[in-house]
Amino acid sequence: METARKQLRRDAIAAREALDDSARALRDAPLRAALAALIDELAPTVLGFCWPYRGEPDLRALVTRWLAAGTARRAALPVVDAAAGTMHFRQWTRNSEMIPDRHGILMPARGATLHPTHLLIPLNAFDARGYRLGYGAGYFDRTLATLDPAPVAIGVGYELGRVATTHPQAHDRPMHWIVTEAGIHAVTR
Repeated sequence: METARKQLRRDAIAAREALDDSARALRDAPLRAALAALIDELAPTVLGFCWPYRGEPDLRALVTRWLAAGTARRAALPVVDAAAGTMHFRQWTRNSEMIPDRHGILMPARGATLHPTHLLIPLNAFDARGYRLGYGAGYFDRTLATLDPAPVAIGVGYELGRVATTHPQAHDRPMHWIVTEAGIHAVTR
């Protein structure tokens, strides 16, 4: 089972990273439009998102526009606590000083710790039941299990990562929503 998960992850990341700029642009415009519509509908107050990594959709401009539309809105980026195997979320603004984590992913150097009401989570591979494959460390699953109240989990990725099953494990947490260039998909539980 774990071998199948690793292969699905490798294949999905390779396919995403192989997209050229024009293929990515064709996917990004409808993905961002769908995601903006869902965010408007769900009306988060604290929106967690991820800095783009390895060809993931870049949501920074979308989050910046969302922040500008309301003074009470806050955005947050994850900060990994490798020792605990979890993350916390640090406030982000367009003016935040950014530093790289151990993987080279940028995060705010400082800022208030926030509790996202809604969380945009990158998808490498994903299935119709809302389960996803990340990079294999389990940070999001462990973090979602500990946040109370749990944020609304919105998986964001490209259709090329859709698979029949991710072979979910007992600790895996399904997304509430999946958003791709094909639109918004509510996950039925």
